[in-house]
Amino acid sequence: MNLCQQRQVAERAGVEFDFVSRLVELGILSPDDRDRFTPADVRRVTIVQTLQRAGVPLEGIGRAVRSGRLSLAFVDTTTYDRLASLSDVSFAELSEQTGVPTELLMVIREAVGSAQPRPSDRVRDDELQIVPLLQLQLASGVRPLVIERMLRVYGDSLRRIAETEADWWHVEVMPRLGAGMGPAEMMQAANQLSPRLARLGDQAVLAIYHAQQAHTWTTSIIEGIESALEAAGLHSRLERLPAVCFLDLSGYTRLTEERGDQAAAELAARLARTVQRIAVRHGGQPLKWLGDGVMFHFPEPAPGVLAALEMVQEAADLGLPPAHVGLHAGPVLFQDGDYFGRTVNLAARIAQYAGPGQVLVSQTVVDASRGSGIRFTDIGPVELKGVSQATRLSAAH
Repeated sequence: MNLCQQRQVAERAGVEFDFVSRLVELGILSPDDRDRFTPADVRRVTIVQTLQRAGVPLEGIGRAVRSGRLSLAFVDTTTYDRLASLSDVSFAELSEQTGVPTELLMVIREAVGSAQPRPSDRVRDDELQIVPLLQLQLASGVRPLVIERMLRVYGDSLRRIAETEADWWHVEVMPRLGAGMGPAEMMQAANQLSPRLARLGDQAVLAIYHAQQAHTWTTSIIEGIESALEAAGLHSRLERLPAVCFLDLSGYTRLTEERGDQAAAELAARLARTVQRIAVRHGGQPLKWLGDGVMFHFPEPAPGVLAALEMVQEAADLGLPPAHVGLHAGPVLFQDGDYFGRTVNLAARIAQYAGPGQVLVSQTVVDASRGSGIRFTDIGPVELKGVSQATRLSAAH
């Protein structure tokens, strides 16, 4: 590899020229037939630098590569195109070019799971693809603080997907794929499968995301229509209000991180069996399972409250994490196999507000449950996330 080519590799990997020269000497990095570097060479340099920083000596890596005990050929597959190189522009320079504040641009680096950069650090190629969305939002009047929150939510949610996917690959796929194979054969088999999995995984994740968008948009549309009908005096007035109930487990995410996905799945199965039996006994039905919780529909509020109290107690008796519940009563709209409307939204917000072991209900539920023998303790008007007006809540006992 000529010196010009080595400098380009060093630039794209963000390392010193001498580091690349050393990798060439050790046989870790080799030019192709035309004495050129490839994007995969940049990825190789980045990986080796990470190993060195962790205390692995370069000489040892070189010996392992030359002897065939270690291969970095997997980075040649298209799957690893996602290990992005550095661009030619710094965060500060990109801010001048685009008008996006430097501080907001640097949040991109944090959102994709890396430490906070400096303004003089160069932006990665994959990070550049996020910038046009920020420009459009700023031009549309969206506040930087709101955009930052969106970036962090994107990053945190997709990080969990990526980590679960990596665990699945190493625990489930590789042992079965490479059964009876040597390291070289296993690597070859993995290189054949991983591009196909990556492509189909992208397709599946995007499809699920679009379906979630459609659901969220439908919810927003229907709630807007409800508000317009109510303002016009046309909103339905039901004599017997149905109730929507959301039950969640406190600390479920932390438990999943501590015990792993298998334990979380077993936990969810135990919860499902328990709450479904209780709901049906009180005339309700589970509508959908939400990972760490369940959404229920009850024809009347009082049986829903009784069921919720029983579910919370049963979860404690089974040794599950504490459950917390929110209920609201009102018109519920059904479309495409799902339930929508402000009743659903407010019940979910109340559940989010409830503490471990609490069953919180709206004033509508209290009024509809008079004479049922249920005791309520007023906790006053509270501000709920995503709800414009304060909501009076009570704790059920």
